[in-house]
Amino acid sequence: MAITKIIEVPFTLEIPVGPQHPALHEPLLLKAYADGEEIVKVDINTGYNHRGIEKLCEKNSFYRDIFIVGRVCGICNAVHANVYVRALEAILDVTPNNRAKYLRVLAMELERIHSHMLINAVMAENIGFEALFMNIMLDREKVMKAKEIVTGARVMADYMMVGGVRRDIDDVKRDKLRKLISELRPRVEYYRKVFEEDETLLKRLIDVGRLKPVDVTSHGLLGPVARASGVKIDTRASDKYDAYNEIPFNVVTRNEGDSWARMMVRWDEVLEAINMVEYILEKLPSDGNPVPDEKKLPRKFPPGEAYTRVEAQRGELTYYVMSDGKGMNPYRVKIRTPSFNNIINTGFMYIGHTIPDLPVILTSLDPCISCMERVTVVDLEKNIVYKVSLKELGGGGKWESRRYSI
Repeated sequence: MAITKIIEVPFTLEIPVGPQHPALHEPLLLKAYADGEEIVKVDINTGYNHRGIEKLCEKNSFYRDIFIVGRVCGICNAVHANVYVRALEAILDVTPNNRAKYLRVLAMELERIHSHMLINAVMAENIGFEALFMNIMLDREKVMKAKEIVTGARVMADYMMVGGVRRDIDDVKRDKLRKLISELRPRVEYYRKVFEEDETLLKRLIDVGRLKPVDVTSHGLLGPVARASGVKIDTRASDKYDAYNEIPFNVVTRNEGDSWARMMVRWDEVLEAINMVEYILEKLPSDGNPVPDEKKLPRKFPPGEAYTRVEAQRGELTYYVMSDGKGMNPYRVKIRTPSFNNIINTGFMYIGHTIPDLPVILTSLDPCISCMERVTVVDLEKNIVYKVSLKELGGGGKWESRRYSI
C-alpha cells in the first residue's frame, strides 16, 4: 500500500490597511501579511501626502516661513512655529522677554492637552467605544476655546514671532482661562480612570504592541512612545528652552511598554500640562510687552546656522535653519519630526499580534502623516540619489542629468 505524505504549505494573506481607511485619518499604507489571524510581517509605505514644505521654505522669506512651518501639521502648529522661530532668534541673537516665554509655553501646553485628548478619543473610536470618543471630544472643546483666547485661533494659531508672541492676555482673559482649565481637570481625571479600569479598554490595549527599552533606543523612538517604555527623554527637561527652566513639571514615564501604557502616559501628561497652565496663569511675569514691533525686526539676516529642538506632542521635533547672508530667504530648512521615527521604525511591533490589533498599535503611536512625508529617489545598485521634478517622478523620465552620488 502506498503511503501518502501530506506537506503543509503555509499560506500568507496580504492585507492592505490604507492609504484610505476608517482607522487612519491620513493617507498611510500598512501592507500586513497574515498567516490566519496572526501578523507575520508589515511593510510601511508613505509618500501619499508630500507637499514640499522644506523647499517651499527655501523659496520664501524667513518671516513668511513662520506661517508655512505652522502648516506642517494642524494639531502641533504652535510647536513647529516655536522651534523655527527660536532658530531665527539664534541666528539674529534675539532674546524674547520672560512674559513672552511664559506665553509661548502656555500656547504649547494647551496644544499638548488637546492633542493627547484627541488621540485618546481616536483610540476609543477605533476599538468601538463611540460614546467615550464623543465625550472626550466634547470636553476637548474647552481646550480649543482656551487656545483661541490665548492665540486668537482654535487651530492655526500663527502665534509665534521673532522676539516674542503676537498677542498678550489681560486679566479678563486670564480669568476665563482659569475657569476653563478648572472645569477640564475633573473631566480628564475621569477619563484617566476609565482607561485605567474599563474592561473593554484593558482587554484591547494591555500587552498589545509591547516595546522594551532596548527597542526604543535601538530604533530611535521618541516622545510618549519612549516614555511609556521607561526611557526618560523629554526635550523640555533637557534643553529647558523658553520658560521650561522656571515652570515646574514632571517627566511622566511608565514601564509596561504596551499600547495601554502609551495612552496612560498621555493622560498623565495632560494632567501635568494642566498644572503648568495654572502655574503660568498665576506666575505670569509682567516685565514689558511680549509683542515686539515687527517694523523693528531685522530685514537682513547675517550668515549663520541654528539647530533647535522642541518637545512636540509626539516627541522631539528638530529644525535646522541656515542663512547664507545674501538675501531674505533661508539657504536651507531641514525638518525632522517625531512621527518620522516612530512610524517608519516600528514595523516589528505588529508581528505576532492579530489583525484587529493593528489599528490599536498604530493609534497608540499617535501617527501624524502630514508631518513625516518625504520623497527621495535612490538607486541602490548604482549608489545614486536622483533629484527629480514631480512631473518626471510621475512620468518615469530620464534622470541621469541631475544625479549625484550618495
